[in-house]
Formats: sequence, structure tokens, C-alpha cells
Amino acid sequence: MSETIAKPVIVKELLESLQTEVQEEQQVIVHCCFPASPFLGNLIRIWHSTYLFDNQSDHRSRLIHAENITIYPNWTPVPFMKDFWFTLVFSGLPKGCKSFDLKEVIPEEGGFFVESIKRNSSDIYRVKILESYL
Repeated sequence: MSETIAKPVIVKELLESLQTEVQEEQQVIVHCCFPASPFLGNLIRIWHSTYLFDNQSDHRSRLIHAENITIYPNWTPVPFMKDFWFTLVFSGLPKGCKSFDLKEVIPEEGGFFVESIKRNSSDIYRVKILESYL
């Protein structure tokens, strides 16, 4: 015979404090497209100093992980005449953030920059990296 176990009761204050921690640990995922180029030999990379800048505050979300693109100083070859996709994972944005900029803060010209990305409820985005910013 199996024994029935009663569902435990969790104190309201504990649930509220845990919810705050979950919200603080949320991440932002940005799928980036580097459009097809008619030039051979294009190379691409990302620097650790790439951030999401909240347009409503001084907050900046740091880069946590990059997928399908190398981190400085290494380079990733871009296929000829094919859109190249990579994914960046950032620390969470503040609850009040309505839009943000993706900016690669580097000591040379050509950093990535995507301005005024409108915030959504999923915190998953698709952006196009324009060649004029590279």
C-alpha cells in the first residue's frame, strides 16, 4: 500500500524572496545576423566588452556566452554569400527597461552596434548587424 504525502506549505515570504532571485537571474538572448556579403575572406569576432545598454537607466547587461562566433582575439570566417548567424547571451535587463542598445565597446573602429532594440516579454531577440557598423 502506498503512502500519500501531503503537499508542503511554503511560507509566503520565502516564495516572494525566491521569485526576486529568479527575476534577477534572467538572461537575454540575442540572435544576430551578419548579412550575406559579396566579398571573399570576411572574418568576424566578438569582444567580451559587448553589452546591452538600457535606454532608460545606466544599467548595462554583460556578455555571458557567445555561440557560433569566436571571442577576441580569434576570428571566425564568414561563408561567402550566405547570411551568418550567431547567438549572444547576456545577463538580465532591469524590469523597467523598455528598449536597449547592443554595443561592442572596443579600442578600435568597427564594433557592433544595434540601436534601440524594443524590449519584449520573452527577452529573445533577432537583430541584423549592418555592415556600416563593422
